Parts: sequence; C-alpha cells; structure tokens
Amino acid sequence: MKLVECVPNFSEGRDKVKVQKVVDAAKSAGVVILDVETDADHHRCVLSFVGAPDACVEACFRVAETAMRLIDLNLHKGAHPRMGAVDVIPFIPVAGVTIEDCVKLAEKLAARIGNELGIPAYLYDHAARRPERRDLANVRKGQFEGLKELIGRDESRTPDFGPNAVHPTAGAVAVGARRQIVNFNINLDTHDMAAGKDIAKRVRASGGGLPAVRGKEIDLAARRQVQISTVLTDYKTSSMARVLAATRALAEEHKAKVKSTEIVGLLPRQALVDFAIETLQLENFNPEVQILESRLEAVGALGGGGDWMAAGRRVAEAMSNTDATPGGGSAAAIAGAMGCGLGEMAVGITLKSKKLEEGKRAPLLAAHKSLSELRAAFDRLAADDAAAFDQFMGAMSLPKDDASRPMKMQAALLHAAGVPLQTAQTAAKALAAARRAAPLAGAAVASDINCAAHLLKAAALCAAENVRINLAGIKDAEAAKDLENRLAEIVAACA
Repeated sequence: MKLVECVPNFSEGRDKVKVQKVVDAAKSAGVVILDVETDADHHRCVLSFVGAPDACVEACFRVAETAMRLIDLNLHKGAHPRMGAVDVIPFIPVAGVTIEDCVKLAEKLAARIGNELGIPAYLYDHAARRPERRDLANVRKGQFEGLKELIGRDESRTPDFGPNAVHPTAGAVAVGARRQIVNFNINLDTHDMAAGKDIAKRVRASGGGLPAVRGKEIDLAARRQVQISTVLTDYKTSSMARVLAATRALAEEHKAKVKSTEIVGLLPRQALVDFAIETLQLENFNPEVQILESRLEAVGALGGGGDWMAAGRRVAEAMSNTDATPGGGSAAAIAGAMGCGLGEMAVGITLKSKKLEEGKRAPLLAAHKSLSELRAAFDRLAADDAAAFDQFMGAMSLPKDDASRPMKMQAALLHAAGVPLQTAQTAAKALAAARRAAPLAGAAVASDINCAAHLLKAAALCAAENVRINLAGIKDAEAAKDLENRLAEIVAACA
C-alpha cells in the first residue's frame, strides 16, 4: 500500500460553510479525511487527509481551486502569518513512499497550481530548489501584502511555478515535502506581546533556543492572551515536554504562567508516549507491550492482517443500505480497483520468479505500472461518481420556479454520464493491460490474472449501464449521441 498524508492550511477559520466546501472538494478526490481544525483567532483551517499519491495530488489541487474561488486575502485578517488563500500544502510519507516520492508529488502539484490556476507556487522544505526556501518562514516572509510588493521586482522572490506576480485575491502558495511534525501551541496567562515576542524568540532554534523548533508569538485578542505557537520539526530532538518546560521557565521571567496548551492537527502517537515517559519519569517502560492498544494491534486483536476483510464488509454494507450513494457507478469503480489490484499481484509474483525469461520482464513491468496507475484513477472515480449524483440531486432540489434549474439539471446529467464513461474507459485500459500480461504470467497465478480480467470487464459493463441511464434524460441530442458513440467503442473493446 502506498499512502501519503497531506495537510493543506487555508486562510479561513470563521465561515463554516466555506470551510466545508473546501473539505468537500478534497473528499471528492477519494481521499480519507482525518481531521479538520479551525481557529477563529488565527483565521485559518488545518485540513488533514490521507490517500494514494495521485489521489492526494488531485485532492490538494481541488482544495487550492476551491479556496481560490471562496477566499479573498484582501479582506482577510488573522493572527497567523499567511500569503495565500491556500497557504501551505505539505506531502508527508506514511506507507510505501519515500520523502523523495513526496518531493515529486509536490513538484507535480505546484506545476498544476501555477499553470492551471495562475497562482505562484514556491517549493519548500525537502522540495525546495533554493537552500533558503527550506524554511517555510523565509518563503512566507512579508505575507500576502509584502510579497505583493516584492514579487516581480526582487529576484529572490521569483516563484518556482506560475506567474511572477501574486494572484489578486488568492495570493501565493508554498508546496513542499516534509517529515511528520508536531504543531504545539502554548497559551500564557498574559496579554503582554513584548513578553511573548521575547519568549518565542528564545525558545526557537533560530533565536538560539531549542533545536528543531520554530516559534512565534500570536495575539489571541479575543482571549486577551499571548500564544507561543511552536512547530516541532523533529519531536525526537526536542520533545513536547522539553518545549513546554523551556517556555514555562521563560514565561516565569516575565511573571507569567502557562494557562493551557493545544495540539493543532494530527501528531504521531509516539510523541504523546514520549511526553508521558518524560513527565512521569517512567522507568523500564515498554510502550509496545504496556500500552493496551499497541499490544492488541501487535497480536492482531484489532484487525491486523484481517483489515482488508473488514474493509470489504464495510463496502458491501455501504452498498446494501437504502441510500442512493454509493451506487452502481461507484461499484463499477471499486470493481475496477479490485481488478487492477489482483492483476498487480499476479504480475508482481511473476516478476519475482527466478525462472522468468528476460524477454518477458519489460512488458510485465509496463503492465504492472499501468495497472497501479489505473487503480489510483479508480479510487478517484468511485468518489467522483457519488459526488456527481449529489450534484444532480442538488440541482433537482432547486425550486421549480428557479430559472436556472433546467440548465443546472442538464449540466449535472451530462456530468453524471461523463463520470461513469471515464470509469468504463479506465476499465477498458486496465483490461487491455491485464490481457497483455496474461500470456506472460506464471502458471501459479493464471487464475488470478484471469479473475482480474473478469472484474475489469464487469467494471466496464457496470459503468456502461450508468452512462445509459443518464443518456435518456439529456436533451442535447448531439452531446447524447457523442457519449453513446464513445461508449459503444469502449464496450466493443472489452468484448
């Protein structure tokens, strides 16, 4: 399994409707939302999700596109530094991917945002192409207002992708690849910003404080408090306990105390375990054995190797209820993903064989790569199909006296037919790859590669049914005929 985490930060922390639209945009790409954290004082949202690499790139692009439409930085005021409607987008390796893979994903996304949305994109951290841009603070220096004055005039502020000028409302974006970090905020019982500035400077690495720590004072005006907002870029080097102790000591110099702390977004479990070990001064403690949940996971009592079976049950249960989604279109995409996965397995086992003829290796590798890429496409299409149905229902629910209702319903019908057509087309491509690989696959996996082909053919035919049912309601005869002809070609190719 290849799994990437993304944590887009966008400049909206007060309007729940706008926040939800951005979250929905990410969800529509087929990723799994982990956390949505908003802060009114910061006027910012931290969105966390995981997914396959390509799905994460698509989700981040949809977040950027939606934020661009909804957020005007000329009207935005918040305590947290920002230079963009979507301000920063990091890719973080979780499983089956490296930091180098995440760098490539960051480059791919930054290019799309720059070229397709006209928003200047800067690469930062491990993806940085200039040493000074490894530090996000340097990239964001001056914020939206300052960057607007310098970009295009100061060569050092030239973006890596996109126009050499800020987007008039969406500003600019930093896109990067990084390791897991901990966003740890410490709230003081004082509103003395001068004291906060001194504490933040002395706790962060750049001010001679703790290594691998970034820190900034934030004015929590509504609470009349100072917040020391820290980022632990390596929580093993400087733990939360160490940062808290240092901040507490510095605050006492200013006759202040720590009132509360907060964690923004997600953090690795080990960071909390380390905090407990340090603060409790535990001896001979083994978290793998003595933390109940860790032990249950280790022995498989919480699923372990059977997680795939639980996932299968959840999919079947989701299909079985009386909700309209997920429906046939999503089922087609899921069948396609299963077919690709099974084909990858059969080809992968064949490639490991020591008896494999050298002439078969190259075409099998090509088939494996194609099936892997198409499986990621099916992940997105499953979510897209459900979203297309919701779009149609939204148009149909408009008041019947709304003049825009017929036009919106027709647009939604075209989209609802177009998505399963993409699914059928993707299935046809995957089926062709599986059929090319079948004669080359080892005898031990012959049934698996044949099953993969059957699943992919079923995916194409199932998707075709969903195209046809929508064709009946499309009033644009030319558009309907075009869809019908394209579908006929795809179905014929799968025969």
